[in-house]
Amino acid sequence: MKKILLSALMLLASLPLLAQLNVQMHYDFADALYGDKLSNRPHWTATVENFKADKWGSTYFFIDMDFGGNTMKSAYAEISRELRFWEAPFAAHIEYNGGLSGGGSYNDAYLAGGAWNWANKDFSKTFSLQLLYKYLANQHVGSKHSWQITTVWGIHFAQGLCTFSGYADIWHDNSVKGNLVLSSEPQFWFNLYALESVDDDFKLSLGTELELTKNLVWPAEGINDKFYAIPTLAVKWQF
Repeated sequence: MKKILLSALMLLASLPLLAQLNVQMHYDFADALYGDKLSNRPHWTATVENFKADKWGSTYFFIDMDFGGNTMKSAYAEISRELRFWEAPFAAHIEYNGGLSGGGSYNDAYLAGGAWNWANKDFSKTFSLQLLYKYLANQHVGSKHSWQITTVWGIHFAQGLCTFSGYADIWHDNSVKGNLVLSSEPQFWFNLYALESVDDDFKLSLGTELELTKNLVWPAEGINDKFYAIPTLAVKWQF
């Protein structure tokens, strides 16, 4: 549930003091589709996502918190900083990924590289392409040195009533089958605040996400060597 707000706002980084925060709640249907294979996966994920632009660029972060059995099972976060104090649509990009789970820590990663950002005139369509060096800090098998390609997009249509947004990451990891990991999360939102009969300050959206992964998700038994497509139902509130 990451990088979605960023797709709509990254190109506004030249505007001072721009900020936006949203909170999402997702219900995961993994066990309905895959049965006991993914019975270890919590149903509920809460996401806090924030973007802030300033005159030197922008800062973005999100935190995913998984809940099951009346407790928080894990937390994962990404935080990035883009520097752009020039007119060209290129930005310098640095990033940290990591978190904690009941079984220990995630494989912390540090990334650095460049981003190319694009938007149409009214910012109803946005796109970013990032080319990054990736250091896998806790890698025990294979090389710690890697690379990652990230795309982030946002499309707002039907006079703001609908949003199609998402991201796709692909990175090299020679500890997995095929040496590549895929993670993508396209989302579709129906923005109730865009309806004429709803107050503009009632910033509620209803939607869904499809989590697409390869060589990433660990099943209850086995290793992370499969492709999964896992849908959610979700609500989002923008502050």
